[in-house]
Amino acid sequence: MTKNKRFDWILLIILFSYFMILLDNSIIFTGTVKIAQELHLTQQTLSWVSSAYSLTFGGFLLLGGRAGDLFGRRRVFEIGLVIFGVGSLIVGLAVNAPMIIAARAFQGIGSAILAPTTLAILMDTYTGPARVRAIAYYGAMAGIGASVSLVIGGVFASLLTWRVGFFINVPISIWMFYLAVRHLSKDTGQSGQLDWIGTLTSLVGMSALVYSIVGTWEKVPALILAVVMLTIFIVQEHRTTQPIMPLRLFADRERIGAYLGRFLYLGSMLGFWFITPQLMQNQLGFSALMAGVAFFPLTIVNFIVALQVARLTTKWGNGGLLVVGIGLTLIGMFWLSFFTPATGYWLGIALPMVVIGIGQGLALSPFTAAGVAHTQGADAGAASGVVNVMHQIGGSVGLSILVAVQSMAHNQVIGFQHAILTGAVLLLIALVAAIGLIVPGERK
Repeated sequence: MTKNKRFDWILLIILFSYFMILLDNSIIFTGTVKIAQELHLTQQTLSWVSSAYSLTFGGFLLLGGRAGDLFGRRRVFEIGLVIFGVGSLIVGLAVNAPMIIAARAFQGIGSAILAPTTLAILMDTYTGPARVRAIAYYGAMAGIGASVSLVIGGVFASLLTWRVGFFINVPISIWMFYLAVRHLSKDTGQSGQLDWIGTLTSLVGMSALVYSIVGTWEKVPALILAVVMLTIFIVQEHRTTQPIMPLRLFADRERIGAYLGRFLYLGSMLGFWFITPQLMQNQLGFSALMAGVAFFPLTIVNFIVALQVARLTTKWGNGGLLVVGIGLTLIGMFWLSFFTPATGYWLGIALPMVVIGIGQGLALSPFTAAGVAHTQGADAGAASGVVNVMHQIGGSVGLSILVAVQSMAHNQVIGFQHAILTGAVLLLIALVAAIGLIVPGERK
């Protein structure tokens, strides 16, 4: 087997697996109306179709990253594929609310295993320019996958059935499992033990945190539990010799900036992906299909720009590229906040989406690279887990903030403007973090 052939197959496995996760994280947004109608779900119950996935995804992420370090990346990756594939099948077969919510929670466990493991496999496999290129593709997939998922979700919900969006994961999971067995190196992991106190406190703490975010003010006890458990978790990680999340990961200025920036950036983006399709359907009369297709300006530009990231990183540096990317996303979001039905789709949504797409294409890969910068092999899984924690929790927090801001207005358009403007503020803080932490940390 040639080196180039090995590179191609492993990258294919990594990107396709990550795409599956992103697909099911976003496909819900354009299919919610159809799901609610078919399964007779209330708005509150419907929210749990998404929240159940986020809850287990966020709760099990650190465990998923550490498990790959200890028990071998390939073995853990294959387990994640099985869980995700089975969960997808049950979601597609769901006939009532408890069944689809439980299946989505099970699916989230699979995603929590796959997300950090795929990035850790990437870090183990590639070095030098090949790693820069692979991370660029991986980071680009975060934006492209989420955007394409909205289109795919709209197509399936309108022309076929929302269930196809989940059934399609089953053959993909089987194919990925076959490719993993054939092309991924068999590794035995590292010697050591799982930090059970850290595992349990992080699992309960992260799950309670997500639950308090996706819930209402009645979930204050969950927030208190999250604070207590995560405090115990941090103390435990400081004391133990084999932490599930080494605190030394936060000793690096560049990584801290990447974690904070990714948290804020994804918070803004997930809110944007969630409320914009609803606005287009309610204010512009778009169908679910058209709302998905309406994201093509962002998706196409994002894809084209993302392919140039590896070359641009060499030219501008990771930090410089990130600053430009966040800045353009900020400009696009600020422009979008002026939308009114009178401005229409092309001027009010499509053109700002083009600017957002360029910025997103430039920003997400550098965020990923900075999040795993200067890590050794022993910490690759843990660092990958933290990157995905910030991605998932940041998205949940930002979505909750933007939806809360939108709901304060009596008019949907005004609520949308205020929510998008709030997203722009989150991006501004992310830009400050990039300039103040990531760029100086990269140059030291």
